[in-house]
Amino acid sequence: MTITCFIRYQIDPFQREAFNDYARNWGRIIPRCGGHLIGYFLPHEGTNDVAWGLIAFDSLAAYETYRARLRSDAEARENFLFAQTKRFILREERTFTEVVEGTLGVAARDSVEATE
Repeated sequence: MTITCFIRYQIDPFQREAFNDYARNWGRIIPRCGGHLIGYFLPHEGTNDVAWGLIAFDSLAAYETYRARLRSDAEARENFLFAQTKRFILREERTFTEVVEGTLGVAARDSVEATE
């Protein structure tokens, strides 16, 4: 069973660019350490202080292995230190979910095509 770790960040909206840099760094680090990075998401409209990171794993055991690799990865430690030093993350929450079969990545259909 694949699980997805949804990380909800409350960020300092005045340090959006710092969070952007932090997220881009994870784009290199997470795959190297064994996570399937779905993506990081910054606010665009509406609430300006909530960002998301989504990472998939084959199991909770795979997640634990990934966490151990992160702790031993120099660039990961550097990125954690960057966040602590700059203080652009005000709060972080993690939730683990499983996908409902048949609902992930379903593309939109043309409305004309849908009515035929």
